Amino acid sequence: MPSPHRFEPRTVEELMAALRACGPEHALRTAALLRRAHPSDKELQLAGLVHGLVGDPGRAAPDTEAVRGLLGDRVARLVRLREAARRYLAAVEPGAAPAGSGSWGGAMSPGEAAAFEADPLARDAVALCRATDDAGRAAGPDAGVVEDWRELLERAAQGLLRAPAHSR
Repeated sequence: MPSPHRFEPRTVEELMAALRACGPEHALRTAALLRRAHPSDKELQLAGLVHGLVGDPGRAAPDTEAVRGLLGDRVARLVRLREAARRYLAAVEPGAAPAGSGSWGGAMSPGEAAAFEADPLARDAVALCRATDDAGRAAGPDAGVVEDWRELLERAAQGLLRAPAHSR
């Protein structure tokens, strides 16, 4: 039975309805930025689209499991790693920490940063983190509507997307 406290999409339509309901402008801008910067990485773009649906960092692990079932392992892992990427950037780029420390956990230690760098998805998680931050700073060009992403979401739900070679 689905938990009443988290989002658990079972269909692309449920996912799209949730995106529409949450005020999708930030998600659409994030996905559009990733589409321009990484045009061949459809899973990274989808991670940008759904990153806001999985809750706060303290709940990211369980909620990404729900996204994994519909969009696959890589999309879920990228969303899960976004907060680690934020902590990594704070460690390696002074001044990169988000405004208001909240529950983000602070900068990584050197050992944590080295372990993060060893993850094959680290580079893509950093790209996702940067895109979410950039999308929050300025409106930028029209990012479209949720319906624009239906075909890609359906392909992901059918397991038809392949990760770029650098991510395999």
